Amino acid sequence: MNPTGYRETPLQVAGLVCAWTAALPPGAEPYLQRVVPDGCMDLIWSEEGIMVAGPDTGPAPALLRPGDAMVAVRFGPGAAPPVLGVPADAVRDVRPPLRELWGAEADRLAEAVAAARTAQERGAVLAAAVAARAEAAGPADPLVPAVVRGLAHGSVRAVSDELGVGERQLRRRSLAAFGYGPKTLQRVLRFQRALRLARTGGPLADVAYTAGYADQAHLAHEVRDLGGEPIRALL
Repeated sequence: MNPTGYRETPLQVAGLVCAWTAALPPGAEPYLQRVVPDGCMDLIWSEEGIMVAGPDTGPAPALLRPGDAMVAVRFGPGAAPPVLGVPADAVRDVRPPLRELWGAEADRLAEAVAAARTAQERGAVLAAAVAARAEAAGPADPLVPAVVRGLAHGSVRAVSDELGVGERQLRRRSLAAFGYGPKTLQRVLRFQRALRLARTGGPLADVAYTAGYADQAHLAHEVRDLGGEPIRALL
């Protein structure tokens, strides 16, 4: 069991997939969480303010100290850039303060979140702010859903042909929307699909086949590359 009491609440707001909370009670031991690539981006509130968790290309350690509490909202792949006001690759593999992107508005939002009485209410404040920014900013790149759907089962060239865009344009738009080129995005999505399948407890050879890997050795190599350790340890 995760000692941080991590909890997710599904959302259907402005490209958000969930709100989540994590907290470590005073007196507990510090907890180091391994965060692995998922194609998503998060806005994370703590007493220090709000930070942006950009798209990751490998495992990223996150240290939670006794007394720490976090409330966050998670964007689905490709949904964050219009709201944040920067392309996704500008925040790839980094955790900048939101004030670097939103200025004083980020500080006002952090104060509003802190004033809420419960973690659920804090998540609602964050989600409402994202919804307002999304409405003002306009929609994400219209290719986003088709790219995610196409890369789940087809090659980069097949997706490019299906969408009627060149591979160079597909790469440029993928970097801006997801923070990755389409090939890396495909690897990340396949990796997450394998983790979901592996959690059901089936044989890893079956997981590899169903997720789209060449074989179990290919799965093991990709999991170590993206997750930093063997799949059973991640689970």
